[in-house]
Amino acid sequence: MAEKKSRAAARKIKDKWKAKVWYNLLAPEMFNKQLLGETPTDTPDKLVGRVTEVTVQDLTGDFSKMHIKLAFRVSQVAGQDALTQFVGHDMTSDYIRRLTRRKRTRTDLTVDVVTKDGWNVRVKPMAITDRRIQSSKQRVIRTIMTKLVVDVAAKQSIGEFVKGIISGDLAKTIALGCKPIHPVSRVEVRKSEVWAMGEVTPPSEPVPTVAPSETAATPEPAEEEPVPEPEAPEPAPEELTPEELPPEDKDEL
Repeated sequence: MAEKKSRAAARKIKDKWKAKVWYNLLAPEMFNKQLLGETPTDTPDKLVGRVTEVTVQDLTGDFSKMHIKLAFRVSQVAGQDALTQFVGHDMTSDYIRRLTRRKRTRTDLTVDVVTKDGWNVRVKPMAITDRRIQSSKQRVIRTIMTKLVVDVAAKQSIGEFVKGIISGDLAKTIALGCKPIHPVSRVEVRKSEVWAMGEVTPPSEPVPTVAPSETAATPEPAEEEPVPEPEAPEPAPEELTPEELPPEDKDEL
């Protein structure tokens, strides 16, 4: 009896993969909604909340940014597309280890900032000097880094702030601000985490093209009436010479 039940149960087992459908993972508007990859699921509701990671090299093709990993979380599903939101970034551990060498000082910082559009982000920059420095200088460098990161985030949207982190513009700003205290050989924003989302840019919709039949009919130009040509003036009567005058009638004298 037990063997018959096991055989019957085996027949009822279905292949779950056949019931799943593949959905496209799309990046948010700040990354021009590029295709991040595909993911399978049997119901779209299970996609919401999934987190995927891609490198900047996969998005932009820049080989020098292969050590930066971006994290995106699925926020909603529209048809066969799963729309995502940026939730943070990280750097590979081997890249950070290469930056930290002997006889150098690494100054780490963790600061919470609020962007112009209301996103709460925790940022973790680090500054590496070319030689060892005192702890008093480290404290001053942390103070400068905190002020610069907070000021930059308050003036930018989340898209501009993330692009500044990836491109290195924020790191350059920190390096210039710390230079009067001690020259900094390298600055990196090694990690960021989104704690609360603010305003989300609505998806851009293509502008509908108007069919030629629907275009407003332009009024045809009125036919110009032909302008009558001015009549040629009549020629003045020719003056006759005395010889050509008719002879006078003698009766009239």
